[in-house]
Amino acid sequence: MADHRADVWGVGLILVGLLAAASVWLGAAGIVGEVLDDGLALGMGLARVIIPIGLIAIGILLVRGGDVEDDDVERMARGAVGGILLLIATTGLLHVGRGRPGIDDPVEKIGAAGGALGMAVGGPLHALTASVGSVLILGAIGLVGAIVLTGSSARAVGSVAYKLVRPIPDFLGRGVHALFSDPTTGEAAIDLREQPFDQDVAEVAPPVEEPESEPKPKAKRRKAGVAEPVNEAEQQSLTLPANNGKWKLPPMTLLSRSEERSVDQLEVAERGRLLQFTLNQFGVQTTLLEPIVGPTVTRYVLELGEGVKVSKLESLRKDIAYAMASPDVRILAPIPGRRAIGVEVHNSDRQIIALGDILSSKEARHAKHPLEVAIGRDINGRNVMVNLATMPHVLIAGATGAGKSSCLNSLLTSIFMRTTPEQVRMILIDPKRVEMGQYDKVPHLLTAPVTDPRQAANALAWAVREMERRYDLLHKVGFRDITGYNNAVDAGSIEPGLGEIDEDGEPLQYKRLPFMLIVVDELADLMMVAARDVEDSIARIAQMARAVGIHLVIATQRPSVNVITGVIKANVPARLAFAVSSLTDSRVILDQPGAERLVGKGDLLMLGPSSSTAHRVQGCWVEETEVRAIVKHWIDQAPEFTADETVKAATPGEGMPEPSRSPIPAPGGVTHTPPSLGITDAPPTPDEDGDELLGQAMELVVQTQLGSTSMLQRKLRVGFARAGRIMDLLEESGIVGPSTGSKARDVLISPEELEARRNG
Repeated sequence: MADHRADVWGVGLILVGLLAAASVWLGAAGIVGEVLDDGLALGMGLARVIIPIGLIAIGILLVRGGDVEDDDVERMARGAVGGILLLIATTGLLHVGRGRPGIDDPVEKIGAAGGALGMAVGGPLHALTASVGSVLILGAIGLVGAIVLTGSSARAVGSVAYKLVRPIPDFLGRGVHALFSDPTTGEAAIDLREQPFDQDVAEVAPPVEEPESEPKPKAKRRKAGVAEPVNEAEQQSLTLPANNGKWKLPPMTLLSRSEERSVDQLEVAERGRLLQFTLNQFGVQTTLLEPIVGPTVTRYVLELGEGVKVSKLESLRKDIAYAMASPDVRILAPIPGRRAIGVEVHNSDRQIIALGDILSSKEARHAKHPLEVAIGRDINGRNVMVNLATMPHVLIAGATGAGKSSCLNSLLTSIFMRTTPEQVRMILIDPKRVEMGQYDKVPHLLTAPVTDPRQAANALAWAVREMERRYDLLHKVGFRDITGYNNAVDAGSIEPGLGEIDEDGEPLQYKRLPFMLIVVDELADLMMVAARDVEDSIARIAQMARAVGIHLVIATQRPSVNVITGVIKANVPARLAFAVSSLTDSRVILDQPGAERLVGKGDLLMLGPSSSTAHRVQGCWVEETEVRAIVKHWIDQAPEFTADETVKAATPGEGMPEPSRSPIPAPGGVTHTPPSLGITDAPPTPDEDGDELLGQAMELVVQTQLGSTSMLQRKLRVGFARAGRIMDLLEESGIVGPSTGSKARDVLISPEELEARRNG
């Protein structure tokens, strides 16, 4: 019988709980139920309605018997203590709030308040501290009981209570609004506008009058449609530094919003206790502070006990991941600026951040610079907007499918949403031919998206020449950067010299210089085809182009030292690292570990140009339909814009250059060579034979009897593209035979024949 004592007690308590429920809730347990109800009413008053739940729960735990583990015993003890404290607080408050019946009052009146228990608790408290003091004390006891019962913190309990009462002001406001509205028209008789209850999270501009059938901006994701008329109230959130001129920015209604997601604070607190228990099992004593719940991961903040080494906790990373049932965890030891350790654990339910959420936020409304773009939302819930002009160049790298292309699309869409072609111009280089094609014919582009790696090398070389042209202009007018020059142009303080004319023969007028953004979607393909030319151009632009408003965004899915060379890393200080497969790849991108522990799908580490600490951010997402709608908005404003015909590049030559048109305004008498080439065309050479190194190359090939392009690269110190052109010219001259794959070409003449050709 002793072996079944727990079962007997458990079944008995369940039976009593069911009888109590039938009598208290339904009044359907007969004479036994009436006696039980009267007894509970006399003992605890109205609080008796929760007694059946407690009796049934305790009975179920007792019936489990041998399955009860140490954690269950601790939970039962915590539940008993917390339940008693809550019962004391509830009965005491009922006694104080319902007239404070005395011992001489009838049983019905005592049962309608807090019963005998409430009388024993609330009576003395009221006598000592009056109503206000007794309510405060009993409320504190109830809060302690809730904390003990749930094992959570005071802040978590308060957050749950806040969410319960938060809808009340909204509900009352709608009631008052309906009370003072004309039922025939639906218009308010007085000016009562609904304002967001939490002003810190309000993401929209000042409210405008809309039909009641319109969905609220943050309710659910909306499908992007065709371009709509610009909503002036929506457009106030996009502050721009200069006049838009003839252009109209896309309306914010083209971007959808993500759904709101509530955080299960009890689950977060439970996982925090599990983390602390796991560390205690390994002898690492810690104090758990308030966790930080981000879109992708939750950071648990721990203070180490006295004498505990940080390295000891770091060595337990895999054990922590095992205990938390997480693929991996990232440990910040310590958290920058704090005397604490951060353990980042993946959320079971991750949040998708829409680009519309970021661009309609307070941070976006405060953004002033044309090159401020949306990146995502960090672990603290702050929206991240970065200024590409201060970075000033960005390297984006990560494994395939980690989120690089989504980041690039969000970056480009941010610029299209916030700026006009007079403020920002772009060159898009996409050797993969799958991402940038959707932006074709947007008036922001200087030329169509470049897909040929050899033409991409030419485009980068053109950007170097454009940088030098801008420096010549700034030197002439006496300004050190593009910002000072544009401010002077806006103020009209730059006066052309007497008799100065532009390339059309008209009186010279100084115009604003737009910022220029060069986006390379896959650097590895360029390095395979023309490594020397690409690396040299990137290095020159990265070293010098910041002052004249030319900035680079470079992306690659192959983070190796052959692609991200030391020269590129030294000149591109800002990095965005997505998930990679190995520690080596993380060190190539960030010069530190961390990226190998990211979870993918937009999870990234952002390393600023002046910081050695990487910040974790969940990248934002923009749908393809939204991008197409925004592109259509711009193409509709410039339907006849054709970049291949109007955008012309200029290359320096020998002797006196001739004036020409340029896609970027070129005031101040800065001259260029004839506009016979586009941005992606190879630059011309002054030699009559087609290349000034052709004679030297001919001598090398004939003397060595080796028709190799790589040999010309080494001996002449030129890039692959130029060496290939020289080899084609040698084939046209009859020096070498046609290409035979990867093998060297056949040399068709001997040194004697070459000498005879020259003498003849």
